[in-house]
Amino acid sequence: MTQAPVSKLVVQLGIPTTISMLVTSIYNLVDTFFVGQLNSDSATGAVGVVFSFMAVLQAFGFMFGQGAGSNISRLLGAKDSKRASVFAATGFYGSIAMGLLIFLIGSMFKTKLVYLLGSTETIFPYARDYLTNLIWAAPFVMGSFVLNNILRFEGKANLSMVGLLSGAFVNMALDPLLIFVFDMGVSGAALATGISQTISFSILLYMFISGRTQCKLGIVNISKSLADWWNIVATGFPSLIRQGMGSISSALLNWQAKIYGDAAVAAMSVVNRIMMFIFSAGLGIGQGFQPVCGYNYGAGKYSRVKEACTFTIKLAMGIIDVVALLGFIFAPGLVAIFRNDPTVIEIGTVTLRAQCLSVMIVPVMVITNMTLQSTGQKAWATFTSMLRNGIYFIPILLLFSHLFGLFGIQIAQAVAEVLSVITCAPILYNFLRKLPEDA
Repeated sequence: MTQAPVSKLVVQLGIPTTISMLVTSIYNLVDTFFVGQLNSDSATGAVGVVFSFMAVLQAFGFMFGQGAGSNISRLLGAKDSKRASVFAATGFYGSIAMGLLIFLIGSMFKTKLVYLLGSTETIFPYARDYLTNLIWAAPFVMGSFVLNNILRFEGKANLSMVGLLSGAFVNMALDPLLIFVFDMGVSGAALATGISQTISFSILLYMFISGRTQCKLGIVNISKSLADWWNIVATGFPSLIRQGMGSISSALLNWQAKIYGDAAVAAMSVVNRIMMFIFSAGLGIGQGFQPVCGYNYGAGKYSRVKEACTFTIKLAMGIIDVVALLGFIFAPGLVAIFRNDPTVIEIGTVTLRAQCLSVMIVPVMVITNMTLQSTGQKAWATFTSMLRNGIYFIPILLLFSHLFGLFGIQIAQAVAEVLSVITCAPILYNFLRKLPEDA
């Protein structure tokens, strides 16, 4: 981590995480594709509605995973594997407990939750069935995020990839089987996702049980210090804010879109899934960068932190720009794959093209946030994580929908992304400029 060429390290760790992110996005796309074959805008819209709930699970999963992982990479850089295991076990069991709590609360208030996420009356039956067959997997989903992050921050991205890919392939196989063969409809898609996430969790957990990791997850390693728990929460809070804002903004988007009918909600659902795939290309490289950044920062190799940051931005932008350009050119056909409805295609094409243009510069924002979080800059990391889906997006969406109607909704995310990048660039430059000489 502190001797090999930085570019080689980022690529070596970034390739498996990118593959994992892309495959995860693909099986989300597969979910949307097969549900779209039910020939119902309401069914397709239900996937988008429940996506906001999945974002909540991701928010808390990433909070514990990134909070523990960021500390782990710095501790391993400082050669303190015993303390690293304390953060690993505390983050893991904390996420399982939170997952159980979300499962219980979500089950008790399921109907209210579905409407809160932006469901229309016609989408409601599909969204309720989808949520019912997925919510039980909440602890496994959150646990998977933590295990995945710990492996990445240890520099074992290949092991993480194995667990995620296994679940993805199971999901792809179960979707058509449960949806069509067993005639379960959207309930089958949700059950397939829940089963696949549980399998991923089991495989990732096996990596730790079989002794392939530096960190140990024994219950005896759970910290009894409130300071350690707070450290995990505070360090992972930017991830909670980033993903949590994503959930809130997604629900708000559904609320604004449903004014224009189920077709508009379905279009936003399809575009969100496509953009997840495009965004994953750059995000995976960034996740490969995080352990390199945190480890070298902990070891006092600040010049390598600067080099890794610059290289990752260039590489991520190069990859994501090519994918986004293809998405812009073939936008109508991409939307039609998932829902071949003229209204959905028309609404989705404008939305997708606007976001394909803005996402080309988003790696600057993503790497800024990851750099600040990996080096323990909690306040700045939290602030930058709130920009894209919170500070900018929410007021822009409300204002633009009032001023420009549906078109305002279609371009709101793109405008928010551009403003976020403009804000993040000087913050990152100032942080790197102030880094001291190598220890």
